Amino acid sequence: MSTRVYGSLCRIADFRNSNFDVCPLPKSEWATGDYVECEVSGTPTSLYQMEDRAGHMVRVEPGDWVIGALGDRAATLEGVGSWRSVGEDRVMHALTSAGLMGLYTSMSKLLPDPLQLNYRGHLCRRGRKVTMSEFAIRADSHAFAVPTVLLLGTSMSAGKTTTGRRVCKVLDRAGRFVIGAKLTGAGRYRDILSFLKTGATEIYDFVDAGLPSTVVEEGEYRRAIRPLLNHINDRAPDFLVAEAGASPIEPYNGSAAMAELGGNSACTILCASDPYAVVGVQNAFGIRPNLVTGPAAQTSAAVELVRKLADLPAINVIDPAANAAFREFILHTLGIAGHDQKIAEKMPGARTHRAIQAGEGGLFGQRYFVITKAVANADADGVDVVVIRLRAERQDVRQRRR
Repeated sequence: MSTRVYGSLCRIADFRNSNFDVCPLPKSEWATGDYVECEVSGTPTSLYQMEDRAGHMVRVEPGDWVIGALGDRAATLEGVGSWRSVGEDRVMHALTSAGLMGLYTSMSKLLPDPLQLNYRGHLCRRGRKVTMSEFAIRADSHAFAVPTVLLLGTSMSAGKTTTGRRVCKVLDRAGRFVIGAKLTGAGRYRDILSFLKTGATEIYDFVDAGLPSTVVEEGEYRRAIRPLLNHINDRAPDFLVAEAGASPIEPYNGSAAMAELGGNSACTILCASDPYAVVGVQNAFGIRPNLVTGPAAQTSAAVELVRKLADLPAINVIDPAANAAFREFILHTLGIAGHDQKIAEKMPGARTHRAIQAGEGGLFGQRYFVITKAVANADADGVDVVVIRLRAERQDVRQRRR
């Protein structure tokens, strides 16, 4: 009996106990975001893996059934493919391990052969195909107004996710309610999931907006992403840490994502492949970031070259010795330096000579906070003081009192 594996593009859907039929449809009825089932075929390579709905990698073998969604990919370093390129034989590939389904038409020779698939049919209910858009987040339209740390890149694999994780960690330790989001790209859960593990309270990406990738027409992208941003706005985080793509002229709608965020960028970080790419982005697109990270900041020589070429600061975020400098830069840029101590002084129970336990809470401003870590330090007079780390609860004060 064949094993059925659900790719992580299925995580927004309500698929349980195979509560659907598999119906082969003519290609004229196919569309981006359609859920489909395929059978694994070909000779297995290291790419014969699927990312499941929890973000775990699962090995698949010929004969297994995998479920994903039709879509497009246009990765400069790995491959280009689309469901539109699938031929009469209905053979296709997993364009990403999340289950983005289409046929590669160009692929890096540095990679092994991709996961090959044979189309079995569309997922259907009551005679109608099931699509990702049916499960997309909906929210009323209003002005997006969340202060955003915007992560841009000069190319894929330029360090956006790595930098985003560091930002989430800094803001979490400063007691801020942080939401992490990946607004552009090709479906993969792992990247945005890492934001959750490093400090974000909630995470979202374009999959939550009903898109398997953001290689779609700009109008379609904006119609999908706007309700997601409305939902994030409704959650009222202190900050949004958002990836908004590689180069703005790549077909992932990075420019549209930045436009939808409006003027809410409180800090823009450019993750660059090399110092000269920083200059290219500045000159070509008029983007002047607050900070440069990524390979363009890996050595002191690279940092100095960024300064000379672009007159911008650069920090190597993967160097532990740079952690303090990065933290201070983020807190200073966002205007929250000293935030921890100010809250500690105002929190109920934040007194000297008393142990404060994790789980205690109280009101600060209009939010309810819960202590998640208590650390005893000593001040200059040798008096024990308490430094507390806080996590903002999702409910506001009025909801808490009901």
